[in-house]
Amino acid sequence: MPRFDRRRFLLAWLRAPLRIASITPSGPRLAGLMTKEISTLTGPILELGPGTGVFTAALLERGIAERDLTLIEYERDFATLLQDRFPDARVLHLDVREMWKTALSRSFFGGVVSGLPLLALRPDDVQALLEGCFSNLRPHGAFYQFTYGPKCPVLVEILDSLGLVSKRIGWTLRNIPPAAVYRISRRYQPMALIEQRRA
Repeated sequence: MPRFDRRRFLLAWLRAPLRIASITPSGPRLAGLMTKEISTLTGPILELGPGTGVFTAALLERGIAERDLTLIEYERDFATLLQDRFPDARVLHLDVREMWKTALSRSFFGGVVSGLPLLALRPDDVQALLEGCFSNLRPHGAFYQFTYGPKCPVLVEILDSLGLVSKRIGWTLRNIPPAAVYRISRRYQPMALIEQRRA
């Protein structure tokens, strides 16, 4: 990981510690876990809070075309960096709470990869975020979220109210700090997808 990226991350965290999940970008092991269920069949991907693009690069390695990536980044420096690194991706410098007020609301995605610090958001904002994402996700789509905490960062009450379920799909000690990854999906999924995940 470039030292330049670590410095950018630290400076962004010092400016806004509640908006930045960590003082350092996620490592390759966590990026692999976040994207392990994603393939060329998943379709367009919405990435929230991509930072310096560690998960974005992992998505490209999974076969997602750069033009099929929509990256929502609040930090202006990160948004500029992402546009330089991924020129064919759609990079939007936005607060995620405002993204559905844009043309984005007419898009449909196969998956959402989130680097947002959900534990730092108000429950109402988390619920609105998930509701908006699942309104724009295809039937088989899932929302992938990592956390440094001991359980899913979305309250059970929020999941139940939206008809969603969460499942931890992996965790790693080889990240600073150690992290777990959760898949959040609709309670009722197409049978073909359920069988594929069991295989």
